[in-house]
Amino acid sequence: MILYNYDLDMDCYCVRLVASCLGLDLPVENIDMFPGAEHLGPRMLALNPRGTLPVLEDGALRLTQIPAILGYLADKAGGALVPAGEDRARMAEWLAFAAHDLAAAPQARAVSLMAAPGDLPGLRAAARAALRLMDDQMTRIALAGGGYFAGPALSLADLALFPAFALSRDFGIDHDEYPALRLWARRVRTAKGFITMPGIPDYH
Repeated sequence: MILYNYDLDMDCYCVRLVASCLGLDLPVENIDMFPGAEHLGPRMLALNPRGTLPVLEDGALRLTQIPAILGYLADKAGGALVPAGEDRARMAEWLAFAAHDLAAAPQARAVSLMAAPGDLPGLRAAARAALRLMDDQMTRIALAGGGYFAGPALSLADLALFPAFALSRDFGIDHDEYPALRLWARRVRTAKGFITMPGIPDYH
């Protein structure tokens, strides 16, 4: 099993974070995404014609979509971080939210930090709206005595959602706007195996 990775990419960090919290040894091959654009070269496009990272390979299996990668890693760890019953459905809902509603966040960060093409104000506004939905939901969860997005314990959903919020200051979003997410982020940081990356605050 190998992860084609760029250390400063938000989605690659998400995969590394999940693997670490699952206790999995995940070898990486670092790709010069910026400024080298190696992910758009012939070798990497042969692995993933979409020209995106991360890419996970395990034997003949190749995965390029975050929900599929995270689910596969959880299966490798015996189903860890995957709740049962209704909470599993909630987790799937939030994984879809992370992949689609929060897609503007890594795009905004790439525009802001890596000179990628894109409408930064529009992407920032879309990311801010998605984070507002998350903060409102976490407020409701906290009022009901909970602390995580898909049940009483940390799940893949929390780890998939965490990078977009934790790294959002890189593209101009003030974390003080989201008090419930700040408290939730502190809880996520206490997870066994948690790893960080440049740009993620300590949430003192």
